[in-house]
Amino acid sequence: MSNLTVNSANTAPIFGIRHLQALLLFLNIVVVYVSRLNVSVAIVAMTNANTTNPDFPEYDWNESHKSYILSSFYWGYVLTQFPGGYLSSRFGAKITILIATFASAVCSFITPICVQFGGWPILCVIRLLQGLFQGVIFPAIHDHLAKWSPLHERNLLGALSLSGTDCGTVVALASSGLIASSSLGWPGISYVSASLCFAWCAVWLVFASNNAPSSKFISPQECKYIETSLERNDDFHKQRIPVPWRAIFTSVPFMAFLVGRCAEAWGFTTLQAQIPSYMNGVLNMEIKKNGLFSALPYLAMWFLLYVYLAVANFLTQRNILSLTATRKTINTISLWVPALLLVGIGFMDSSQSTMAIVLMTLNVGINGGSTIGCTLNTIDLSPNHAGILMGLSNTIVNIVPILSPLLVGVIVTDKHNRTQWQIIFAIAAVIFFLGNLVYIIWGTSETQSWNSIDFQQHEKDLEKSVEKQTTIEKKVEQSTKHEKKEKENGGIGNVVERTRL
Repeated sequence: MSNLTVNSANTAPIFGIRHLQALLLFLNIVVVYVSRLNVSVAIVAMTNANTTNPDFPEYDWNESHKSYILSSFYWGYVLTQFPGGYLSSRFGAKITILIATFASAVCSFITPICVQFGGWPILCVIRLLQGLFQGVIFPAIHDHLAKWSPLHERNLLGALSLSGTDCGTVVALASSGLIASSSLGWPGISYVSASLCFAWCAVWLVFASNNAPSSKFISPQECKYIETSLERNDDFHKQRIPVPWRAIFTSVPFMAFLVGRCAEAWGFTTLQAQIPSYMNGVLNMEIKKNGLFSALPYLAMWFLLYVYLAVANFLTQRNILSLTATRKTINTISLWVPALLLVGIGFMDSSQSTMAIVLMTLNVGINGGSTIGCTLNTIDLSPNHAGILMGLSNTIVNIVPILSPLLVGVIVTDKHNRTQWQIIFAIAAVIFFLGNLVYIIWGTSETQSWNSIDFQQHEKDLEKSVEKQTTIEKKVEQSTKHEKKEKENGGIGNVVERTRL
């Protein structure tokens, strides 16, 4: 198999359909992130038209209404993560992502009209529906990557695809304000988002395929390269692979991955949501009103992700480190360095605002390596169930952004109190440290036994074998006891006979 892989790798195109799939996934994440995040800018224009284009309706919504609108997306988003993995596994990533993105586009397109009639409650409903549809996308993306990524290109294709989150964030922050200020006004934000999603759907429909053998555009050499690298036979994609639920939930490497991702999510939520409040309350900086400051950390994350990718490829291709060691090394840098920087930010004062911005940007940027460090680990553990694993983990991970602000609300009673903020940053730093430590000790990039197509059949056969062996042992034990008893009875009879004589 290894010789075949080498030979096929030599004939595989440098840029092929597998890279096109990664590019399409990248663009998908960009357009759905734009439609997800642009509401934070749109809501400002909708409630204060003078800040953008005053020729469009203005709504008198209070802060409570705004918070409901901003959070309603995630009410739906967290509910469909787990079903997303199953749907992709059952019906294929192509149709799953297509329907989800198209439906999300429809939600964006109808937003301006519906808001005129239903106000903020109908906007909450639309956002909730958009969250429900977008919730299935990331599990399906991981399922798609697992089917298209040769073993030695997982980091490359995975990082290129998932870097769309950073690009989408930057594009949303940079473009939404410009659109709202243009002749399109705030409704244009929704219409542009919808148009981008619709255009992407058309391209995806033509060029996407659930796997290499089903692609109309792939060359035989590239198809053989992918399928051989993943050790798949000719009828692999026709098979229905049962999900080994018990094995997944009792898998130590999967649990270590889950702990690592939850720790990363907690720390990143603190970076993303709380540091701007800290800078405003303690450092007297209104960073949210400066588009450059808002986008700068995500630009750094986007750039550094490619640096991490280059380093990871160098380490693995030169056999300097194994894939497991590479992931753990990068994840350690991505979590432990930000942990130290978080503590440092807590000691800044208003005279060190520039340094605080530098530390915040470095913090978010360095944390971007967690994509290669642990996020792609689902594909390592089980390529056949990567979508299921991503759905399970994302369901739990997306609860973290709900819990983290609650803790902040309990501890930070005065936003100007630096000591209270230092406690928040210290907690995040400890979670960063301990979560990654668990991942270092018990995590792995080795494919698990339960990834096998016939794993459950093996388990059943093993159980039957154990039962059979147990039955045999019981029979032997009973037979031994019976013989021993007969001997004892025979001995007593002889004694009685001798006594009679």
